[in-house]
Amino acid sequence: MLNALSVDVEDWFQVGAFETVIDKADWDGLERRVERNSDAVLSLFAEADVRATFFTLGWVAERHPQLIRRIVDAGHEIASHGWDHDRVFTMSPEAFRADLRRAHAAIVDAGGVAPTGYRAPSFSIDARTPWAHPILAEEGYAYSSSVAPIAHDHYGWREAPRFAHRPLPGSELIELPVTTVEVAGRRLAAGGGGFFRLLPYAFSDWAVGRVNVAEQRPAVFYFHPWEIDPGQPRVPNAPLKSRIRHYSNLSVMRPKLLKLFKSHAWARTDAVVAAERARFA
Repeated sequence: MLNALSVDVEDWFQVGAFETVIDKADWDGLERRVERNSDAVLSLFAEADVRATFFTLGWVAERHPQLIRRIVDAGHEIASHGWDHDRVFTMSPEAFRADLRRAHAAIVDAGGVAPTGYRAPSFSIDARTPWAHPILAEEGYAYSSSVAPIAHDHYGWREAPRFAHRPLPGSELIELPVTTVEVAGRRLAAGGGGFFRLLPYAFSDWAVGRVNVAEQRPAVFYFHPWEIDPGQPRVPNAPLKSRIRHYSNLSVMRPKLLKLFKSHAWARTDAVVAAERARFA
């Protein structure tokens, strides 16, 4: 069973946890660490001999085109993470389409390939955005991995299907939600990110195996380049909860990731989507 491995390419100052304390107008004056951290991720993937999908902000692609080229040259998939991490439910349909097009152009210019996959910042496609999937289909995207089918204080669509599905009648667009597991009537996040850093390794290892074996479906796992960077700048005026979530266990992330990569089978998200699409044939 091949599982979808992905990276959300954004810098330390672009995360949702800091959106209320770091102004976008100040981004260009801050220390950029996304290129060196993404290169470290590429090295990690080479060591583990895995291929993955890099859901990349257009803002990053525009400023670091050589990074995008290195990702493509290493055999990984480049996909879109939108322009500058605005959550989809904060945009109008017209603004969302413009955001998609701006990010798409920057990624194509940088990497020479057109992205066919999209992940909404902070998994922000939910019940408030019934227009989002139709626009993605109209803009030529083959798949989205933008839904977290859980209840969470920052995001989540608890009622959404847990596995790959077609959200639009008559459309080939596939939605591939991030992984969850159900235990004793509760649905738990198990797809990476902060949950992977904060929880014991055994939980994620078990969850991937549970989804693969008991449910016969692929897991969808993600993390960020800044999550393997314990030396990143601190944001002292951020809310305490945000600081705890963002900075906890950064130093243990790399070895935990390597262990997970060697314990399960991984592939680019587009390859997993292709396998899942066959279920609808």
